Formats: sequence, structure tokens, C-alpha cells
Amino acid sequence: MTKRKEVTMGKLAGGRLHDFAADEQNRGPWIPTTYANNPKAGQWTSERLSHGMIADYKSMVMTDGEGIRCSIYVSGCPFHCVECFNESIWDFRAGQPYTQELEDRIIRDLSQDVIQGVTYLGGEPLLNTGVLLKLSQRIREEFGHDKDIWSWTGYTWEELMRFGESSDKIELLRYIDVLVDGRYMKNLHDSLLQFRGSSNQRILDVHASFEAGEAVIWPKLHDQHRFIPEIYGKDRSFGEGAAS
Repeated sequence: MTKRKEVTMGKLAGGRLHDFAADEQNRGPWIPTTYANNPKAGQWTSERLSHGMIADYKSMVMTDGEGIRCSIYVSGCPFHCVECFNESIWDFRAGQPYTQELEDRIIRDLSQDVIQGVTYLGGEPLLNTGVLLKLSQRIREEFGHDKDIWSWTGYTWEELMRFGESSDKIELLRYIDVLVDGRYMKNLHDSLLQFRGSSNQRILDVHASFEAGEAVIWPKLHDQHRFIPEIYGKDRSFGEGAAS
């Protein structure tokens, strides 16, 4: 697709966002969006973009997936979702280089019985496969499937399965157990969602999705729902009087 065919999605978040794949169909729920860049298949790759940089690492985290986890935040993301929580690490050169020392620390932390697994966040994990493939391979060698691997991504499952997408993304997906997919969309923000920021995003069982040939929702999905008793409504039960 030439630049003349690129669909400008508007000046948002201080820059110009594009749909680079305007002719592609079935890219997943709510895609394309005006709230992020929308890549064509294979447009962005770890080989071209990643500098192997890590923005942060945290152990004993309880918000980045099921159970107590270790979380590694990789640097760099070209989706540029409007009002992204981690905008400060869109730059692929941000942070510190991934080192053997850090990898050894992650493995030591994961060896604790209380730790359920590791989570990949960012930035965009699937554009930092040079780092995360190496780590994932070692985790499986050391722990088998006793420790699970979660990842967030701005890609939808359908985009990752497109013909022409880079093979390293699929290679990393094969190590991942649970994937939270899709761009963050501020107009679909919902603070009651489990492990995600906007309602277009899904929590996927990766192994079941590969087997089914389509996105399969994680079976433990449990979103919150507001419950406001009738006593707080405008029409209280008889004898209670009118709501104030």
C-alpha cells in the first residue's frame, strides 16, 4: 500500500494516527480504530524496531494477571493508543538493556513457590521477541509448564494470524498461555473489566485458540458489574419514601 492510500485517522495524542491496512478485512473487534495506529501485516517487526531495552521489571505483582507474578515491561510501541498508561515507554530506546543478570534474577524470582508465573507488558511485547523468546525458552527449560506466561499486546488475535505477519510473533505466542489482545480505546474504557482497560480487549486462552483456529476466551474470565440496590434508586419500595 502506498502512502497515498494510507487513511489518516486524525490528529490524536499530539500526532497523526494512520490505518495502514485499510483494505484488509477481519482484523478483530473494533479494528480499525481512530484511537491508535493500525498496522498492515508484517509492517512492524522486532528485527527492525527493537533495541532489546527493558523499561522496568517488578516481582511479586498481583495486578498483571492471575496470582502473584513477575512482570517485565519491554520498551517501544508504535500503536500509540490515545491516553496510553505507558506512553513514556513508546520509545524503543527507553530504559536499560536486557542483560543476563536480569534474566537470572527473573528465573530466581520465578523459582519461589508463591510466584505463579511471568507477565510480558510494555511497550509492545510482540515487537521485542529477541528478548522475550530467549526468556520464554529458558522458563520452559527450567520450569516446564509449572509457571505460566501471560502477555499483553496491541495486536488482535486475528491480526497476528494474518498472512504476511512476521513468524517470530507466532513463535513467541506458542510459549504464551494467556494473551490480552487489542489496542486500548479510551472511548471503551471500563474500570470494572478484569485485567484490561477497554471493553474491546479480550483475555484469550492461547493454546485453545491455536487448537480451535480462532480466538477463544480465557475460561476464568470474570468481569465486575455494578450493583446498586433499589433503595438507592429514584423509586424506593413502598413505605421507604422518595429517594433524595
